[in-house]
Amino acid sequence: MYAFDIERPSTVADAAAALSKEDAQALGGGQTLIPTLKQRLAAPETLVSLSGVTEMQGVSSDGGVITVGGGTTHATVAAEAGGFAALAKLAGGIGDPAVRNRGTIGGSLANNDPSACYPSAALGAGATIVTNTREIAADDYFQGLFDTALDEGEIITAVKFPVPEKSGYAKFEQPASRFALVGVFVTKAADGVRVAVTGASEDGVFRWADAEAALTANFAPEALEGLALSGDSMISDVHGSGAYRAHLVGVMAKRAVASAE
Repeated sequence: MYAFDIERPSTVADAAAALSKEDAQALGGGQTLIPTLKQRLAAPETLVSLSGVTEMQGVSSDGGVITVGGGTTHATVAAEAGGFAALAKLAGGIGDPAVRNRGTIGGSLANNDPSACYPSAALGAGATIVTNTREIAADDYFQGLFDTALDEGEIITAVKFPVPEKSGYAKFEQPASRFALVGVFVTKAADGVRVAVTGASEDGVFRWADAEAALTANFAPEALEGLALSGDSMISDVHGSGAYRAHLVGVMAKRAVASAE
């Protein structure tokens, strides 16, 4: 590691002020940032810890919407988001207990790792990303690998999830990291079905339009028979080829639908 300053604000306003300073970096649970610092891939002069901002923590439900504070840990989401079954299941399957008790939903969405689980939940549910300055629809938020609509210094304070009629999540995990080699999040609501895929595409999380159309007509695993994605734009690495990931998307989508409740 190297020498840096750390600030510990207790309010969103103070955190935003701290992040407005030159070469300041937000620190959530640190599950991505700390390893990055250790590898000298980033070297901010000041870390602004968000762990003391209590107004960004917790899970609440009102009017068919579950709101999760940006500083809420995965373990808390798993324990308290029971009104949205697939979201709670997804959170409970992230990493291991140490990761789940430190990592936060805001940190995950701000980083937008192409194999992270939460991006598929936000996109699959049609969530709204709430920051200290505005609200961003999930369809507009994700803009590619590690790229989002967030401006410099903008903080994710909460995520609003409309609770669907049914939801399911299925993940084929990479056993060492427990990231999603492929993960598929499916929701069925009054206005149709949404299917979001993580871990597969070179462009990051995406919606599978053909699957959405098929499942809107018939919300059953067999509705996906005959549908396939090309492996050309899929991630290909030591863990699996693009063609393999494309195949897994279909398999995980069927499992997500079969598990939906």
